[in-house]
Amino acid sequence: MAANPSFDIVSKVDRQEVDNALHQTEKELGTRFDFRGTGAEISWAGEEAISLKAETEERVRAALDVFKEKLIKRNISLKSLDAGDPKASGKIFKIDCKVVQGIDQEKAKAISKKIREEGPKGVQAQIQGDQLRVTGKKKDDLQAVITLLKGADLDVALQFTNYR
Repeated sequence: MAANPSFDIVSKVDRQEVDNALHQTEKELGTRFDFRGTGAEISWAGEEAISLKAETEERVRAALDVFKEKLIKRNISLKSLDAGDPKASGKIFKIDCKVVQGIDQEKAKAISKKIREEGPKGVQAQIQGDQLRVTGKKKDDLQAVITLLKGADLDVALQFTNYR
């Protein structure tokens, strides 16, 4: 007899797609007339951090909007981007962004609780590090859980992998 059907709930971001969005934003900031002479720039500030800079708060916010637009075009959820508020640093304004990966313990517990309370009977969710494994007797029950989680507003970008 085969094992029960299962799938994993993960929150991962393709770094290459984020990098492509960053480079597209960088190119657009260099060519758009409304960004000329404002010192607007975007760059990686570490493995999972992005830094935006400009001479005015308005321009740095506009640069962030351009970056968000590029992420959306590349099918990256904005829930996986944690952007701070603009901070004045001398004559420039700076926004630090972080690319969020993985599901933290609090959110994993909330998702697990939601599956227990609102999901079909006989479906279990186990927290495994920064992801969840959902198992059930029937594939239809697993489909119902996926539909339930897609409809819920959980403040974390979810992907469903290893569906067997």
